[in-house]
Amino acid sequence: MVQPGKKTSRKTEGKKRPKLLLSIQQPLTQAYLKLAVMTLIWGGSFIAGRAVVQTIGPFSAAFCRYAIATLLLLFLTIKLEGGLPRLKRQQLLPVIALGLSGIFAYNAFFFLGLQTVEASRASLIVTTNPTVIALSAALVFRDKLTRSKWAGILTALLGAALVITRGNPQALLAQGISSGDLFLLGCVASWTVYTLVGKRLMVTLSPFAATTYACLVGTPLFLIPAIQEGLLQEWQTFSLSVWLGILYLAVLGTVVAFCWYYEGLKAIGPTKAAIFINLVPVVAVTLAALLLNEPLTPVLLLGGLLVLIGVSLTNRS
Repeated sequence: MVQPGKKTSRKTEGKKRPKLLLSIQQPLTQAYLKLAVMTLIWGGSFIAGRAVVQTIGPFSAAFCRYAIATLLLLFLTIKLEGGLPRLKRQQLLPVIALGLSGIFAYNAFFFLGLQTVEASRASLIVTTNPTVIALSAALVFRDKLTRSKWAGILTALLGAALVITRGNPQALLAQGISSGDLFLLGCVASWTVYTLVGKRLMVTLSPFAATTYACLVGTPLFLIPAIQEGLLQEWQTFSLSVWLGILYLAVLGTVVAFCWYYEGLKAIGPTKAAIFINLVPVVAVTLAALLLNEPLTPVLLLGGLLVLIGVSLTNRS
């Protein structure tokens, strides 16, 4: 004789399974969608940055961007985490290092470089970040480098060299690296420091809190050079397109993309999330060609392909 209770439990179980599967799939779908949009946003940041610094000074652009972003991050940190935790003594120097490297130095180099370097080339140079970070982590933290990672590092650096020299190494020997390219290499160096310091600091501090503290340290450093550029006299005359570019960089490129990236990391893990990061220069190069009429030369495409392959190999788990 079949007991009524068992029939009910089986039916209930059968009904619950699809709902459970659906509840799992929905956050994953949302995570992938947010990471895809994040890729578009970060790719577009090179276009917005390039457009903004053709009109206003690099430090003015950086200060306006991070003044807005810092206020938004403070609001989100209070709303999501209940406020900023009090820093311990051993956390003070790392937080200062984050602000100096990832906020002040990186963005100063970013906007200075975009004054003279096309957005497409800039994105490919900056995209070598993971390979330089992997190499630096091996030197500093003794992280193991597999054959795949070594191949990725060398491939990405070869691609970057092609992009920087425009496929003509002899010109590099004769004329040297341009100041714009040097600034963008400064982006890579400063972001490497930011990442290595953050790797240790974020063991005891959440990404939101660490980033907000870094912004609080780095943002005021832009003010004096921005004033020297004439920010106090000129900000009221900024065109609508300049303000839209600044808002894009502050709200979307800094806050929204940052939030969605960490949501994606939690949902699908760093290995899969890294794939989306690898697509950022593809978006940037495409948008630069469509919106800024930047040429897609064979050397740029070959160098970009090598950078993408190299970064993919470096990020491979």
